[in-house]
Parts: sequence; C-alpha cells; structure tokens
Amino acid sequence: MAILGPALATAVSVPMWRRWCVRQGLVDDPGHRKIHATPVPLAGGFAVFTGLAVALLLGWLAVELGWLPGDSLPPMEYGVGRRWGSLLGILAGALGMLLLGAWDDWRELPAGMKFAGQAGIAWLVAASGVRVTLFVDNAAFSYAVTVLWMLTVTNALNFNDNMNGLCAGLGVLAAAWLGVSAAALGQYLVAILAFAMVGALLGYLPFNYPRASVFLGDAGSHLIGFLLAVMAILPHFYSVRLGAVKPLAVLTPLLVLAVPLLDLASVVIIRTWHGRPFWIGDTNHFSHRLVRAGLSKPQAVLVLWLGAALGGAIAFVYAHPPRF
Repeated sequence: MAILGPALATAVSVPMWRRWCVRQGLVDDPGHRKIHATPVPLAGGFAVFTGLAVALLLGWLAVELGWLPGDSLPPMEYGVGRRWGSLLGILAGALGMLLLGAWDDWRELPAGMKFAGQAGIAWLVAASGVRVTLFVDNAAFSYAVTVLWMLTVTNALNFNDNMNGLCAGLGVLAAAWLGVSAAALGQYLVAILAFAMVGALLGYLPFNYPRASVFLGDAGSHLIGFLLAVMAILPHFYSVRLGAVKPLAVLTPLLVLAVPLLDLASVVIIRTWHGRPFWIGDTNHFSHRLVRAGLSKPQAVLVLWLGAALGGAIAFVYAHPPRF
C-alpha cells in the first residue's frame, strides 16, 4: 500500500500539473545542451510531492482512526507519536526544497542564493530532530554534518537530472534499498516513508522515460535529493538493540548513493581543474560519457541504474548478512 498509493496519486496528478505548468509558462525551453525540440512542462516535482503528500495524509488518518490491522497499529501509533515533530520537519523541508527548486526553474537564481536557501532548509530540518549523530556526542558537529550531507545529496541528484529517467530512477533504487534496510530492523515508519517515495517516483517515471512529456526540473531534483538525504539519516544502521551490530554500517548510505555522489565528485573535480565554476553545467557527467562511448541515452541510463542497484545490494548484504 505504501508503494501503490503514492504511485497512483502521482500518476493521476501528472496531467493536472502538466496543464498548470503550460499555463504558467513553467517549461523547459529548447536550447544549449538540450535535446528536446519543443518546450517540456516542469511538472514532475509537483506530481511527486502530490503523491507523497496524499499518501502520508491518508496514512496518518489510518493511524489516527485505527484503520490498520490490530498487529500493525501499535508500532505505527508509537512511531507517529514519537516522531511527529520530525515528520512535520521533513514534510516542511520537502515543500521548501520543492518551492526553492521551482523558483530556480522560474527565475534561474544565482548559485549563491540557491545554495543559501538549501542550507537554510537543511538547518531547519536538522533543528526538528533529523540529524546525523555518528559516534560524536556534540550538537554543533551533528548540525554541521547534517547540513553538509543534505547539501551534498541534494546537489548530487540535481546534477544527475541530465537524461530522461536518470534522477527519478536513481531515487527509486536508493529509496527502495533504504526502505528494505529499515524494514529488516523493524523500523516500520521509516520503511513506509521510503516505500512511499519509491511509489511516488514510480508513478512519475512512465511520463519521463524513455520519452519525456514532463521533466522534474530543479523542483523535482531538489525534492528527490533532499528526501534521499533524509531517508539515509533516519534508519539506525548501527543499533545493538535492533540487531544491527556492525558500526561501519552507518556508512552504507554512501554505497546506496554511490552513483550520484561519485558523479558529483567527478564533475566538480573536472570543472575545477579546467578553471570553470563547478555549478555551471557541462557534458562530463557519467551519463554523457557513456553516450560518447557508444550507448544510446536510454541505455546509458539503464547502465547507471544497474550500478546503483549493485551498490545498494552490496550495502544491504554488508549491513544484513544472510544467515545459513
């Protein structure tokens, strides 16, 4: 239900948001480094957020009204009751990233202003209780690492929104692995949030891959990156009480998100090496290099999806080794 509900809500909302974006002129026009010949509505982020918001609202109502099966209700009531402040912070942060990205789509914000907006949203979410702790019991360290992590992952997914289906597909795979990891440890609320993200992105993907009638835009890529950063923070990858006994498992999100993070690192290094601002786009992403190597664009995206799936599988097996 956590996957199917958001998928349906997102898919149903795409045509509505597509028409709205066309009326408002919120479209991606053909131009430099663009392969489309006609304007494409930047409706994807709004549709994905709609799917998530509708599903989470219905899920909250199900908990509050006791609609869940008896054995499912107590842990969900406990999770919502304990984490409601963090849940509100996550939802507010997601909306903030969506609107910041949409503003950038609309007016093309200066890089410094966009970065400051991202940092401000990340700090507010950290203040709501969603923070990286690792093994250092220091509030300033926790805030700094959390904001840095959210900025890095958000921009990594934003950088990877350069071919049809790539950003959304990477989001599906990462959220799925993080959700399975949380479920394996009995962290059901975290798992449901991750699976809801999987569903919302699956509801959007048919409109974007292999041919696109809508794009994510910065609104959508900011939303996906932010949510993945949060989903990587929420699970207790190392918790003796929950049976997760490998301390280095806290680093498994780096494997789950290896493809976008390595792509971000590579293009920043290349652009800096050539004396160009690292925030100015080019065609040195992994996807572009695969196309130059002879793959079609859909094939290049599939290869990167496969790499992301492999990274997630390795991370899961390390953190949850099979018992024979």
